[in-house]
Amino acid sequence: MKEQFRWQAHAGGAAVVKPKDYEVDNEVEAATPYALWNKMKVEGKALCPGDILETVKEDGTQGALQIFKYIGFEPAKWWTPEPKTEQMGKLEGLAASSAATLESQSG
Repeated sequence: MKEQFRWQAHAGGAAVVKPKDYEVDNEVEAATPYALWNKMKVEGKALCPGDILETVKEDGTQGALQIFKYIGFEPAKWWTPEPKTEQMGKLEGLAASSAATLESQSG
């Protein structure tokens, strides 16, 4: 994802990121995202624009998600697909039956 992110225009608001574009690298403890950024830089493992930081709460559950951009850290959220509504299901069924009718007429 990093290479794609480098060429995207800066947009305000929470970035929407897809889990399939990322993999967990390692866990690092730090007081703030900027403390982590500095720690990683000193260790020779500097963060790159597009890297995601995910905090973990004391109970082990997922906390805040932040993305590192050229201008600093900004909020991010995982992309989740929209749930299908009953109306959408009916439209998809109608489209499938229309396609089947067209295939039988052309065959």
